[in-house]
Amino acid sequence: MSSPLSPTKTAAALRASARISAQSLLVLVAAAVALWLLGRMWTVVWPLVVGLFLTTLTWPPARFLRQRGWRPALAASTVTVAFLLVAAGFAALIAVPVASQSGELADGAVEGIQRLREWAAGPPLNVGDDEITGAFDSATAKIQDSIGSMLTTVVSGVGSVVNGLVTTVLAIFLMFFFLKDGPRFLPWLTRQLPGRLSFHVPVVAERGWNTLGAFVRAQAFVGLLDAVFIGLGLWVLGVPLVLPLAVLTFFSAFVPIVGALFAGLVAVLIALVSNGLTDAVLVLVIIVVVQQLEGNVFQPMIQSRGLGLHAAVVLLAVTLGGSLAGVVGSLLAVPVAAVLAVAWNYLREQLSEEPREPEGDERSAGPAVPS
Repeated sequence: MSSPLSPTKTAAALRASARISAQSLLVLVAAAVALWLLGRMWTVVWPLVVGLFLTTLTWPPARFLRQRGWRPALAASTVTVAFLLVAAGFAALIAVPVASQSGELADGAVEGIQRLREWAAGPPLNVGDDEITGAFDSATAKIQDSIGSMLTTVVSGVGSVVNGLVTTVLAIFLMFFFLKDGPRFLPWLTRQLPGRLSFHVPVVAERGWNTLGAFVRAQAFVGLLDAVFIGLGLWVLGVPLVLPLAVLTFFSAFVPIVGALFAGLVAVLIALVSNGLTDAVLVLVIIVVVQQLEGNVFQPMIQSRGLGLHAAVVLLAVTLGGSLAGVVGSLLAVPVAAVLAVAWNYLREQLSEEPREPEGDERSAGPAVPS
């Protein structure tokens, strides 16, 4: 028969639990303060985030030019001007038509939901429950709001920020400086930090940057493939609003799992309203086939797409980001979760390393500090 815990052991266990609880509370308070400060400085943080995302897309050509002997300022200027020309062409050829048809797209999706509601109310389902009716109404409002918000994000490029023009200009200037001076950031950061931080923080920053760049470039490539193939299928079937639906598919790819489901649902609803049930089913088949090709063919070909995040973590991150900051939160949720996972994996690596036995003069000199 086991002996009861002694008062000394009980008190020690309580003290340890209290210490852990207090530390956890401090971490939660620090996180809450950080989120509050982030919200207060959002007009500055958002251009920085957009500039970083743009830099991940434009860094490969800038790096190519620098490797060919171009000076950093000249390479950054050339890539920035080329990016502006491409963006202007995109706005003229795609963004303006999408903006003109955004209302029609939202109305078509809402009408599709209404038709599904009427079909569910009739035989064989005969659904008349008030809760399900309320769910349809909620879904109608949600899709209408989401489509409007996402199309606003596509057209303006700045999401929910009120002063979109200023944000865009700041993001482009930041992208230029990141392209020009980015490689000097880590050496500068190493010189600014004391002790072991001068080694660990730059390593985590470099890994986080590589992960962010891999995610943005891979999602852009996969989103482009999805938009092209699904857009071709919609065009062959004669579904209207092909261009807005293709653009919606492209940008929805930046919200893994949830984005593809959302864009596919909107395309099926538009096909149901305009072409009938048969074409809607064919659109659904096309979307499923493209998604299977993406998951089984495109994704293995893009090895850098892997973020080391479980699908459940991705879903939770997107849900939390969407509830906190709407469409912008959904777009940023997975990259933020991936960077946090990088930091956690590095910390786990450091904690799991076997301590090295000091030799010779190291016994008296103490542990060495990485340079």
